[in-house]
Amino acid sequence: QVQLVESGGGLVQPGGSLRLSCAASGSIFDIYALGWYRQAPGNQRELVAAITSGGSTNYADSVKGRFTISRDNAKNTVYLQMNSLKPEDTAVYYCNADVIVPQGGSYDYWGQGTQGTVSS
Repeated sequence: QVQLVESGGGLVQPGGSLRLSCAASGSIFDIYALGWYRQAPGNQRELVAAITSGGSTNYADSVKGRFTISRDNAKNTVYLQMNSLKPEDTAVYYCNADVIVPQGGSYDYWGQGTQGTVSS
């Protein structure tokens, strides 16, 4: 079993910053891709940013230039630095991991979500 534990959400004013962290633990052989998704009320869950084990990244157009995804492979941890936050960034942010387990095969895991609210 694999667990993803997120932290770092909170309330921030427009223009402010938040840094999210997500640590994976459990039966992990390797992690191919790590990503952050978000879901605002009434909206579908959407990809915010993702990073592969090799360091390749991709971002939603709405966050390019403001958000930065990074990972620490030794700690099985992914980070999302969010700058110049806007009210429309308000959402529950979910961590996602494409995990290769020791028994073979890859599986998709999700964190429990952390709320990020941008409001004055």
